[in-house]
Amino acid sequence: MMRRALQPLWFLLALIFLIEAWLWDHLEPVVARVVALIPLRAFKAWCAEKVARLSPYPSLLVFLAPLVLLLVPLKFAEVYLLAHHLWISAIILIVASKFVGMGVLAFSFDVTRDKLLQISWFRKLFNFLVDIRQRARDFVSPVMSRIKAMIASLRGPSSRWMRFVQRLRHRAHSPR
Repeated sequence: MMRRALQPLWFLLALIFLIEAWLWDHLEPVVARVVALIPLRAFKAWCAEKVARLSPYPSLLVFLAPLVLLLVPLKFAEVYLLAHHLWISAIILIVASKFVGMGVLAFSFDVTRDKLLQISWFRKLFNFLVDIRQRARDFVSPVMSRIKAMIASLRGPSSRWMRFVQRLRHRAHSPR
């Protein structure tokens, strides 16, 4: 009984996780475009060269430092804006910091991935997150398929909704 009651919560958590994963997947090409516009390729190559000389735990610091140094001040700014009821500015900053954070995380993980995966607990955590992502996708997939089928049926020419819309269009364009 309790398991069934928690089903919507698990669905919501899976959906949030998949949105984060989608952002991660779709932000990487955006970061690649930015890298192509500014000389980040050279910086990335320089970082990769320096990280290759490090052992895994200092590489972990290289991975976490940009996030801490960049995102912590942004979080304080978000709280400040919210505390002063500057809602629009706060929402814009929250969304921007989400994209910046994901971009920085993708960049730093790409540079340090090989070293980080040498740390056993990090590799286990990484594999756990990959597994959770697949489980979330499997959990949400049937519901998303039903939603897509329902939307497709609304768009189809034989649907009641489309016939209703066509009647309204016909009435709007017919001479009176």
